Amino acid sequence: MIPLQEAQDYVLGKVPKLPAEDLEITSACSHVIAKAVTSGELVPPFDNTAVDGYAVRAADTDGASGNNEVSLEVIGTVPAGSQPNFEIQGGQSAKIMTGAPLPRGADAVVMVEWTNSSDDGRTVHISRGVEQGAHIRRAGEDLQPGDQVISEGTLLTPAHIGLLAGIGVYQVSAVRRPVVGIFSTGDELVEGTQALAPGQIRDSNRFSLMALLERDGFETVNLGLIHDDKGAIESTIREGVDICDVLLTTGGVSMGDYDYVKVVLNEMGDMRWMQIAIKPAKPFAFGMVQDVPVFGLPGNPVSSMVSYLLLAKPSLYKMMGRKNVFPDHLSGIAADDFHRRADGKTHFVRAFLHQENHQTFLSPVWKQGSHQLSGMAEADTLAIIPDGEGSPKGSPVEFFRI
Repeated sequence: MIPLQEAQDYVLGKVPKLPAEDLEITSACSHVIAKAVTSGELVPPFDNTAVDGYAVRAADTDGASGNNEVSLEVIGTVPAGSQPNFEIQGGQSAKIMTGAPLPRGADAVVMVEWTNSSDDGRTVHISRGVEQGAHIRRAGEDLQPGDQVISEGTLLTPAHIGLLAGIGVYQVSAVRRPVVGIFSTGDELVEGTQALAPGQIRDSNRFSLMALLERDGFETVNLGLIHDDKGAIESTIREGVDICDVLLTTGGVSMGDYDYVKVVLNEMGDMRWMQIAIKPAKPFAFGMVQDVPVFGLPGNPVSSMVSYLLLAKPSLYKMMGRKNVFPDHLSGIAADDFHRRADGKTHFVRAFLHQENHQTFLSPVWKQGSHQLSGMAEADTLAIIPDGEGSPKGSPVEFFRI
């Protein structure tokens, strides 16, 4: 067996970063930007009010209070999107809406909550004084021309998309996300609602893995369920490498006599077959077929998901240009005993979290078998239990969210 980090380092050292492409910002979220973006504009482009209220000269509000209101003449209204054509003089004000430009002469805004308007709207009574600059957004206080808006290598979030639109940038250069082809193998597998014959089980791996891939932002190509036939497996792999950036198989990577995936991949590519010191997901394969990375995940349903999380997902993140490819490891407290025995492996125990008194507690789910997807479905976390006798209740436990 080899350590997990050795397997991860090997795979990450082999997978390539994909090229960049020009994308409209409406489809660029969750892509990694390939070229830094700078602003060509002031943001905001002009001084404007942050609140609904009245534009004033701050000095005119000195001493205003609930018992000593200051009354000012209202000489106009400034809605958002307009340009005021008047100037505020001493003793005057203008009703103003959030985002509207300040009229000349005004140096502060009084919030509408601190005012009362006369019945005819020509006078406003102010119950709280303000200082110069109060409730004003200054031109360029967010961005100046030439400021770097987004650095190269940034994973674009919805806020980045809005930021780009806000400076008039509607197309960016971003690293292409991998297209992942996936297929299952095994004569025992069936798909559909038909009754199971003796020895048959339903194919679940392909569906859970496609869901994981799509949740994590990758496009999937369903290459189907392939029976243990050497020619059919070879044909599927050839189809996959022609149309996909990555191939992901599930099943046929262990030591069985009928693991034709291993035979075919050895003939078609440069493969490494590994036994990793982890539980579940000990068997794993990786290699290149016509420069396309191929991940061979184990056939047990939970093992295939854990193998994806620990090995395939970080590699796909690297291919799409992400800098941080591994999940954040966090620390909690064992709410129950995490039993195990020493076997030379790190155990990734399916668990769930709860918060109590600002602390995070972890409990293992009851079903821990590598074939028991119901246990995986109950879990929101993988607890990392090092080799040894386990982690007793009350001890610290490292984990990451799934």
